[in-house]
Amino acid sequence: MSWATGLMVYLVIWWTILFAVLPLGVRPVENPGRGQDRGAPEKPQLARKAVITSIVAAVLWLGFYVLHQMDIFSFRDILK
Repeated sequence: MSWATGLMVYLVIWWTILFAVLPLGVRPVENPGRGQDRGAPEKPQLARKAVITSIVAAVLWLGFYVLHQMDIFSFRDILK
């Protein structure tokens, strides 16, 4: 696997995990002001969620990399 393929797989995993992590711990604003959406999170904690996403994505990517290197999973076999 080339570095570009590895990077693309990591990015796909990262975005997928991000959308799974985003709703965790979200609390809506109790008294929204005028023009403020009721569903907007009070404290979205995006930096914390980005770190969690990066760690989980790295672990999943490492598992994918090991499976790929051991030829348990290969894109070449799919094309045959």
